[in-house]
Amino acid sequence: MTTANSSARKILWLYLISALVSLIGLGDAIYLTVQDLTGESLRCTIISGCSEVLSSKYAHVGPVPLATIGAIAYFIVFSLAVLAAFGYGFARPLILIIVILMFLATLWLLYLQAFVIRHFCQYCLLSAAVTTTLAVLAIIASRQKPRTPTVQPGQ
Repeated sequence: MTTANSSARKILWLYLISALVSLIGLGDAIYLTVQDLTGESLRCTIISGCSEVLSSKYAHVGPVPLATIGAIAYFIVFSLAVLAAFGYGFARPLILIIVILMFLATLWLLYLQAFVIRHFCQYCLLSAAVTTTLAVLAIIASRQKPRTPTVQPGQ
């Protein structure tokens, strides 16, 4: 296998894994959005603190649940990862930018949970883990050289 084929295969797998990981975040965010919109209270099963975090003033941007914004972001990342996996070059820098912005937002939200709200939500921590994973995958993928066609002399 040539180096170009190996690199292309690695890029493909990085973006396919990113697409799958983003679906985990999408599912988590949709679940939280539905719970918020229906008024259902969430129980934490692993740690306590979900209701404190999800009922805080930081859980909404105006009338919009923060989880809805997360769901939109995860769907965009999923879409861009699929496009990047199929070789659409414009998706690669976009996914990196969006995932880095998501990661910075995640750091802020973790700070709020730890030092302002003083409680953690297991669903929020899952989202933080997913976003961190996506950031690592996007950074690794961005450092890979896309396959460029080579023209042999005499062709």
